[in-house]
Amino acid sequence: MDFVVEVYKLTDKFPSSELYGLTSQIRRSSVSIPSNIAEGSCRKNTKEYIQFIYISNGSLSEVETQLEIANKLGYFTDIEYFNKKIRYMRAMLVNLIYSLQRAIKSTLSPYHLTTFYLQTSFNTSESSAVTARRK
Repeated sequence: MDFVVEVYKLTDKFPSSELYGLTSQIRRSSVSIPSNIAEGSCRKNTKEYIQFIYISNGSLSEVETQLEIANKLGYFTDIEYFNKKIRYMRAMLVNLIYSLQRAIKSTLSPYHLTTFYLQTSFNTSESSAVTARRK
């Protein structure tokens, strides 16, 4: 969710003419990333959860494209900073998908695998909230 906050701070500096255009689009796409992960984690089965992570990954690609457009329009210059964060988040999402797919094939509970993955991959306060919500 830190990424969403950074995107909001960045888009605050965009021209006011973009408020209902690129600014709105980038913000909605960035909010969609953690929102789909949260919604998917509460679904009935792991296959549905995986589908929501794929949707989240698609939203991440949207943000990547939209930030590239904003950069080319001259709205900001530090595109590599955001690209680095996007690459990291994409790797996290793909690894979570692989972990959940392995859990489906094994006897390990998807809940326990996801909780462990989140606790070791994200900061403690976020993973604690996910763990508390799932109990």
